[in-house]
Amino acid sequence: MLVERIIKLIEQDRLRKKALECVVSLNLPQGYIAAGFVRNLVWDDLHQNKRPTPLNDIDVIYFDSEARNIDKDKMYEMKLRQIMPEINWQVKNQALMHIRNGDRPYLNIVDAMSFWPEKETAVAIRRVNNGRYECLSAFGFDSLFQLLVTHNPKRSKAIFDERVSAKQWLNLWPQLTILSD
Repeated sequence: MLVERIIKLIEQDRLRKKALECVVSLNLPQGYIAAGFVRNLVWDDLHQNKRPTPLNDIDVIYFDSEARNIDKDKMYEMKLRQIMPEINWQVKNQALMHIRNGDRPYLNIVDAMSFWPEKETAVAIRRVNNGRYECLSAFGFDSLFQLLVTHNPKRSKAIFDERVSAKQWLNLWPQLTILSD
């Protein structure tokens, strides 16, 4: 099963395991690490890269519908930087992101991820009880493991194209196939 493969890759990556431990310490509601944290690891493995592609940042997502502003996000980033200062932490409460994105309110983490520009980025993982991991995706895991980058029609094609270009994914992982409208 693909989720077990992701978990095995996480367990073999010291930096990612430590980052997940840091996030657990915050006790965030529906707290996960998402996006490139998982996506890049899978693509590196499928490209047989000996070393992981460096992460520009680590995206921590959570869902707290009681929060009314982003001050908590900054506080969480500060706490994470105290524990792992070598990481560029980005913390976002997905319960508030619909405001910035001009969408209807999101219902939960998976619903929020279902609005991300490319489907393969909408993956997240967290450590749960007994050192186990929970991994989820808004669109499933098949296309991620098929080395696809798929435009999400909930976002504009221009945003998708700009991200594909700016992030230089095809230079980093040349076996990727870009699928757009």
